[in-house]
Amino acid sequence: MALTLFDTDEYRPPVWKSYLYQLQQEAPHPRRITCTCEVENRPKYYGREFHGMISREAADQLLIVAEGSYLIRESQRQPGTYTLALRFGSQTRNFRLYYDGKHFVGEKRFESIHDLVTDGLITLYIETKAAEYIAKMTINPIYEHVGYTTLNREPAYKKHMPVLKETHDERDSTGQDGVSEKRVHTFRGPHWCEYCANFMWGLIAQGVKCADCGLNVHKQCSKMVPNDCKPDLKHVKKVYSCDLTTLVKAHTTKRPMVVDMCIREIESRGLNSEGLYRVSGFSDLIEDVKMAFDRDGEKADISVNMYEDINIITGALKLYFRDLPIPLITYDAYPKFIESAKIMDPDEQLETLHEALKLLPPAHCETLRYLMAHLKRVTLHEKENLMNAENLGIVFGPTLMRSPELDAMAALNDIRYQRLVVELLIKNEDILF
Repeated sequence: MALTLFDTDEYRPPVWKSYLYQLQQEAPHPRRITCTCEVENRPKYYGREFHGMISREAADQLLIVAEGSYLIRESQRQPGTYTLALRFGSQTRNFRLYYDGKHFVGEKRFESIHDLVTDGLITLYIETKAAEYIAKMTINPIYEHVGYTTLNREPAYKKHMPVLKETHDERDSTGQDGVSEKRVHTFRGPHWCEYCANFMWGLIAQGVKCADCGLNVHKQCSKMVPNDCKPDLKHVKKVYSCDLTTLVKAHTTKRPMVVDMCIREIESRGLNSEGLYRVSGFSDLIEDVKMAFDRDGEKADISVNMYEDINIITGALKLYFRDLPIPLITYDAYPKFIESAKIMDPDEQLETLHEALKLLPPAHCETLRYLMAHLKRVTLHEKENLMNAENLGIVFGPTLMRSPELDAMAALNDIRYQRLVVELLIKNEDILF
């Protein structure tokens, strides 16, 4: 009976895939093997990881201690050339190392050897574990469902209004002959490919960015993206589908503005609305709200004059959380939250839940605190809106939490615990935060 509380006819966003993100988290960490003696003629741009002119066999013995161990040696056959020796996959990998103001072994250039090794270990680990997966990434793209195509459609409330179109010289806006320019780009914070929905791995130069519309994609996916992008979208603020921590840092705020603005609007006029958060709003209008935030940020108009139905605003808020590439309750913290829901003793349960909250990044924890305080206020109007903590847990459990497991059956079994986690957070909001 409780399952009827799911808003089944609501717009479902593309699912950002977590597999490659999980692999990056699992990749070996760099472990510098320092030289304990003074080495003559050590280049000034290398540190104690430089061991001078030692043999491959000697390097092997030094690196055998752990995966991710690394050192730099000077070639015995070609003095004046340098090799990065790295332990990966229970063997030593040797790479010719260069420096021209930055360190590099291939196309990517790094400020430090540590960053070069970190990126290398991530790349080696992911390409070893997921070679077949990566080869098939471009199958079933989500490109048609993300903002760069939908942002150009007419808002639902304007669909039947006459439109005056102004023509532009495509050559002026997109480069020569209307072909968009895509450049290799370093993304700060976690980013997902907007063509295939997979994580963009590595420390630098993780993918390419369209100079005209701002589309972010893997290098291999960029070959599949149409060249007819929309240059007027180059300043899209990307509120939805943006990593939460990245967004709040970019705007220097404690929480995403979409969360603050939607909650303020809901509390000003919707707390007594029957079925609040359970009842679905019109999906096209929810998409309009998303477009407004992506285009206008904090200047988006979500007032009653624009959207009379409060269910459109609640739908837009739920969509924001569902659209997060890393869920509000992160993959790293997920197992601890689920563990807390399985504990029968109330005191031990709250203690475990409190420990789980400590695993969240600051921006995630603050946003969760603010949301739970709001949902607690929603339950104070239960007589009017018919929404108690259990009902809200049913709605928000799978919205705020996503299992890191790829096994569909395991993820399905977690749904009841996800609902209980949110119910516990609401009921104990004043104790836990």
